[in-house]
Amino acid sequence: MSYVSTRDGRPWPERVEFEEVLLRGLAPDGGLYLPDQWPSLSEDELRNLRGRPYAEIAARIMAPFLGTTLPADRLARMLADTYAGFDHEAVAPLRQIDADLWLLELFHGPTLAFKDYALQLVGRLFDEVLARRGGRVTIVGATSGDTGSAAIEAVRDRATADIFMLYPEGRISAVQRRQMTTVPAANVHAIAIDGSFDDCQDLVKAMFADAAFRDAHHLSAVNSINWARIAAQTVYYVVAALALGAPDRPVSFTVPTGNFGNVYAAHVARRMGLPIERLVIATNRNDILTRFFNDGAMTLRAVEPSLSPSMDIQVSSNFERLLFELRHRDGRAVNDAMRQFRSGGALPVSGDELAAARAEFSAYAVDDDATRAEIARTWRDCGTMRVQHGAVGLAAARAHRAAHPGGAPLVALATAHPAKFPDAIEQAIGIRPALPPRLADLMERPERLVRLTNNVTEVEAYVRAHARPLRGVAA
Repeated sequence: MSYVSTRDGRPWPERVEFEEVLLRGLAPDGGLYLPDQWPSLSEDELRNLRGRPYAEIAARIMAPFLGTTLPADRLARMLADTYAGFDHEAVAPLRQIDADLWLLELFHGPTLAFKDYALQLVGRLFDEVLARRGGRVTIVGATSGDTGSAAIEAVRDRATADIFMLYPEGRISAVQRRQMTTVPAANVHAIAIDGSFDDCQDLVKAMFADAAFRDAHHLSAVNSINWARIAAQTVYYVVAALALGAPDRPVSFTVPTGNFGNVYAAHVARRMGLPIERLVIATNRNDILTRFFNDGAMTLRAVEPSLSPSMDIQVSSNFERLLFELRHRDGRAVNDAMRQFRSGGALPVSGDELAAARAEFSAYAVDDDATRAEIARTWRDCGTMRVQHGAVGLAAARAHRAAHPGGAPLVALATAHPAKFPDAIEQAIGIRPALPPRLADLMERPERLVRLTNNVTEVEAYVRAHARPLRGVAA
């Protein structure tokens, strides 16, 4: 399998292998990588995966995307090692909360968020590939909360990478911040930016667009713009669907969504043959995706702080991957559309493209009051705490079920542990969730961070001054 960029408009687009996709993160032309073809899973193959351990299912799903990067036995051992440290035997367990309504718990990894399911693997893949090449990379990333801590945990103390993680100051929870700023590893750098997550994301893209800087420091990315993240996240959709009867009956998913990466991973699973009836997008007041699917217009607005800060995003980077499909893999058309979006604040989409998108996705926006009410309802009815992002997803799931009764079992994603957002939980139910024992002293650990303005020259200067010399070794 080879990969192409969403913005490569040549008659015969450049094709690169998985290792380059992993290390580059973003394509040199600013586009995102996608496979040149979708691998397929037959119904018999899916049936044969039922009841298998998570890591074993992951090996089957991931193998086609990695190509010749790893032998099958090495990949299997790496995946077993990746998920052995998760604190639930099922890795991604399902919990039923209503008739045909389920929660998929994705917070059993080391940093208590769904990002661990991909990034714990990605960190090991970086080590494997770079050790073989005798190289090292400088990872730059932007986080709205959970990616930062998961990425740092995945690459801390590794000789093959330095990591510089940008986050919007004052717009993530204290627990999320401290999970980044209290890591004492010399290769870890937490950078608070005076701005929004979109500003952080734009700074990262600007650094990648600066070819001289990118090449001098061997930049790489761990955000969901990195295809390896998307590929790894497809696994838990397959695992959940198999547990609920796939392929002999379809399943639907509701995904709290900001950057469109997590729900796009579900879309990839569907492209591979997983019988997904509906993908329901759940947004907060920063509802650019809901406005697109419901009103047909993707127009930029200012980011508004909300109760669910990890979803406070207006520029959903991974939507470009879907746009590439909607435009029949025409990279030139995607490049033109993204340029218009950035310059004019509106994404041009045809009626046919909108109809094709609506055929596969539904979308609902959930405000802060409804989010608090859902947290309280889940606690009252089920005795389980759900963070505000998962509550947004649950509220959207209930709205979708009310509008479309019956249908396939509906799985709502629980993307983070309640202890990551204790203030919001306490507001909703009057109880403050405790951190797990291994993080019990997190609020007392010393912090280490730097504060920078929303200026790419300033950020590049900081990276240049603190990245370890590469000694001329190519990544």
